[in-house]
Amino acid sequence: MISDFKAFINKGNVVDLAVAVIIGAAFGRIVSSLTDDLIMPVIGFLTGGLDFSSHFVRLGAIPADFVGSVTSYADLKKAGVPLIGFGQFATVAVNFLIVAFVVFLLVRFVQRLQKAEEAKPAAPAAPAEDVVLLREILAELKKKV
Repeated sequence: MISDFKAFINKGNVVDLAVAVIIGAAFGRIVSSLTDDLIMPVIGFLTGGLDFSSHFVRLGAIPADFVGSVTSYADLKKAGVPLIGFGQFATVAVNFLIVAFVVFLLVRFVQRLQKAEEAKPAAPAAPAEDVVLLREILAELKKKV
């Protein structure tokens, strides 16, 4: 069983997958920051100060020992108050759209590179040995004539 596991781990696909997961996680944080710190504030500014992250509907009562702001989605969620966070959903949806668009661009770029490689004319194949030999014989015969 150990040898099977070693063989599985040593396959190139597993290592490639691990690298992809690590890069994907880092890319996810970059996209979250892009959305939270750049895009959503601009959208909020353009819509007159609308902050999507603070838009929610409270479904339950606030606990008696609640400490925090009753208008803060994060505080209420931390206290265990049932909420529908449609503003947070909008932020996550924008994150998804950005990631999907970037992945689309990457796939499109790779496809164009592959098409460019396929479009390049292949180098002519070396002539077969018998053809080379016949050409040498022909050259020798031409010398004698």
